[in-house]
Amino acid sequence: MSLAYTTEKQFTISAVRRACLVTSSVFNKLVKNETLVKGDKSPVTVGDYSAQAVISSMLHRAFPNDSIVGEEDAADLRAENGALLRNRIVELANEALSAELGIGDVPEWGIGPGSKQTADELLDAIDRGNYEGGRSGRMWTIDPIDGTKGFLRGEQYAVCLALIVDAQVQVGVLGCPNLPLDLSKPDGDKGCLFIAVKGQGAQQMKLNGADPIPLTMPPYSPSTFTFLESVEAAHSSHSTTSRISAILGLRQPPIRMDSQAKYGCLARGDGGAYLRMPTGVGYKEKIWDHATGSLLVTESGGIITDSRGHPLDFGLGRTLGENYGVIATEKDAHERLLSAVQEVVKQEQEEAVSK
Repeated sequence: MSLAYTTEKQFTISAVRRACLVTSSVFNKLVKNETLVKGDKSPVTVGDYSAQAVISSMLHRAFPNDSIVGEEDAADLRAENGALLRNRIVELANEALSAELGIGDVPEWGIGPGSKQTADELLDAIDRGNYEGGRSGRMWTIDPIDGTKGFLRGEQYAVCLALIVDAQVQVGVLGCPNLPLDLSKPDGDKGCLFIAVKGQGAQQMKLNGADPIPLTMPPYSPSTFTFLESVEAAHSSHSTTSRISAILGLRQPPIRMDSQAKYGCLARGDGGAYLRMPTGVGYKEKIWDHATGSLLVTESGGIITDSRGHPLDFGLGRTLGENYGVIATEKDAHERLLSAVQEVVKQEQEEAVSK
């Protein structure tokens, strides 16, 4: 009996691998070998556009009737003063599209030698990511470079692609070019793909698509339990996480890294929970920041909710709406972690009122 979404899974792995070729090339050409002024994110801009162009171009060939929710649009690139940026993006995207075929690649997806596209074709591909989302139908969500500061530091970032059908994430792949295959061996082999298909489990493989291994979260163990959280305190409140750790009596320091790579690490047992507690009022999480990661969690045996215990809703448009925070952990740990989170949130709300 054939498994559902077999072609979509194969495609998603292929598209993410091609996009990772782009981002690695951008880092080597525009970050590593150029002196950047502090705060200069132009390489990220080039990488975002180029990776989205590659994925969206492939999607148009493979699934022409599917909608795409992407971060970028090509308006600035079409302007006269966008020529330099546009030319760089076209060159990098075509470099990845026309690279040799690898494991699972299908030429009909517009890849392999001779698959270069015109500037207009690539700009149109970027603009296909303008879908506003919704509760019904098939849509793909792309985060071409998740973890921009990690990318610029040469540390952790992720290329993320997920298929959402009727508001349910069905297929998701993370590409993490800088992540060690084994976090306990930071100087060992790097470059991971994390793959999940709803109802079919999760797996990790090398970035070239080789050596897949199934992923299952280890059982809850208080003595080794630790949090995975963002490097940047502006992205997730470190002070809130510290209070939660104190309530739970945790002794292990948090593991801090950028991007959805944290979800991949959680799925394979590096850390016990991923917490993202908001730092500002009114901030809405984007669906592309959590779609793939949420499926990795559930398919490796975990639970993911917001701080009220509600499931994440991917049918509200381009954001997760008014959810408050993200809590992802192993099943046996979720209830006690949720209780601690709610206690700390209540404390902080009371403190804010008393000021």
